Parts: sequence; C-alpha cells; structure tokens
Amino acid sequence: MIWNIPNALTLLRIALIPVFVVIFYLPVPWARPVCALVFTLAGITDWLDGWLARRWGQTSPLGAFLDPVADKLMVAVALVLLVQGDPRVLLALPAAVIIGREITVSALREWMAEIGARAKVAVSMAGKLKTTAQMIAIVMLIIGGPVLGLPVVDLGLVLLYLAALLTLWSMVLYLRAAWPSLTGSVPAPREGQGDVQGSRPEER
Repeated sequence: MIWNIPNALTLLRIALIPVFVVIFYLPVPWARPVCALVFTLAGITDWLDGWLARRWGQTSPLGAFLDPVADKLMVAVALVLLVQGDPRVLLALPAAVIIGREITVSALREWMAEIGARAKVAVSMAGKLKTTAQMIAIVMLIIGGPVLGLPVVDLGLVLLYLAALLTLWSMVLYLRAAWPSLTGSVPAPREGQGDVQGSRPEER
C-alpha cells in the first residue's frame, strides 16, 4: 500500500523544507526558535514514520526510497543555511564532511544494491549515534543564542564535530564492508540476493 500514514509523514517532512527555509530568513526575532521547532518536528517524523511502518506492516518501496531522501535533504538544507548565516571555516568544515559522507554512502549503497549486495552496507550503531548527535547539534545551532544561560551554539558546534567524526567512522565501516565487492575479490551475489526490498531504513 503506497498511500498510508508513514508515507504521508515522510512527504510532510519534505514539504517542511521550503517552510524551514522561508522562516529562517524572516527578519523577525522569533524566526530562529520557530526554525528549530520545525526541524525538531521533521526529526520526530523521521523516527515516527519508520516506527509506524514497521509496527503496522506498511513498509513499501516508495517509503524506503523517500525516507532517506527526506532525511538527507532536510539535514543538507539546514547545514547550508547555517554555513551561509555563519560562514566560518569552523562551521563549514564539519558541514562539508557530513554532506560529503551522505553523498558517498548513498552512491555506495546504490551501487551495492545494483549488484544485489546492499545488506553488506546496512545500518551500523555508529551511524545511529551520528544521526542523534547531528540532529541535536543542528537544532542548537539553529537557535543561535544562549538558552537559560547555556552556551547552546558552542555546545552545538562541539556536537556537530562529534557527528562529523562519527560520520567518517561509519563511512569507513560501510566502505570496509563493501571493499571486497568494490575490488572484485569476492563474486557479486546473484540479483535479488542480499537485500530486502520495501523496508524502511532506520538510519540513513
């Protein structure tokens, strides 16, 4: 079934992207807090759609495709906006690492899926920790100022660097798992083996 609540939540996350961008540039004092709220809502739907799909047995190829796309788009757009608003190398460096990793791993998974070996680059714990640190860091950086006296921006920057390190580590794990197939040292599985179609990944 294509049209269901999990897929609707995924589409909602994509629809929130232009809303997020417009609010970010509004010349009003409440723009940043509302932006952080929109990003948090998107993060909640990212977890909720996958959980509902698995719980209700409503996984679908469309959901498996859209879910990671929506996640990567939201994160990439948020990082680009943050760097544009604060164009320091201190922020640009981890943002470039995170976006570059997403492109690399997405290309790797696509290639592994073509040879029927996508399961070799499945979700890792490092990837899950990366996603958590990344989401919290982006929310803190979007807020852009102290909260209850706490240096939220500084904490967010530290978490973003942690996410960047976890990003590199998870990419190394994926590349190491795929290396035998990339180098041709093991035969590629026959088409249809090594991957489960229609599942919704927990981490992208």
